[in-house]
Amino acid sequence: MGSEKIRVLIADDHTVVRKGIRALLETEPGIEVVGEAADGEDAVHRALALKPDVVLMDLVMPKLDGVQAIRAIMERRPGVKILVLTSFAEDKRILSAIEAGALGYLLKDSSPQDLVRAIREVHRGESALHPKVAQRLVSRLREPEEPAREELTERERKVLELIAKGLSNREIARELSISEPTVRTHVSNILRKLHLKSRTQAALYALKKGLASLEK
Repeated sequence: MGSEKIRVLIADDHTVVRKGIRALLETEPGIEVVGEAADGEDAVHRALALKPDVVLMDLVMPKLDGVQAIRAIMERRPGVKILVLTSFAEDKRILSAIEAGALGYLLKDSSPQDLVRAIREVHRGESALHPKVAQRLVSRLREPEEPAREELTERERKVLELIAKGLSNREIARELSISEPTVRTHVSNILRKLHLKSRTQAALYALKKGLASLEK
């Protein structure tokens, strides 16, 4: 692991929430809070100016709501990783945020440890979904109107199943006795063949299609 810190922008219209998250993250090694935003417009401007690695995004904010802000940021800085942190677990909000490009969706009742873990996971390009959110998304996930998907190889199907179970690239590599770069190649091929944008969408696709289960 390099010594570079994960640069985080906190977007939330509640000052107490922002300050509390900042205080928590500033005690974490390898994480640096580079700024705060109090509304959706400010979140977009600061995401472009400060170039954070991860944006923690509330969904209900003045000027622009969180989903609009996610879309605006992803259009201009597609490499940034967005983690939704909100009080709301409504299906429509969850779907809209994931479809806009968010990699993770946490509820504000999550523990500090879960938040820190989720920031590290989305920074690595992995999905981080609150269990309640994953359950609801599976039942509501819409099939993208895409051309026919290419058939996955047996190895790609296995990798997809492990993604859906929440394993990181390192854990998948260990499970299948292959290298991490090989896992990354499989993940890229899976996304391309299934016409999906992110690992989160791939996990949900696998759950929807019955290729994996949320049961342990």
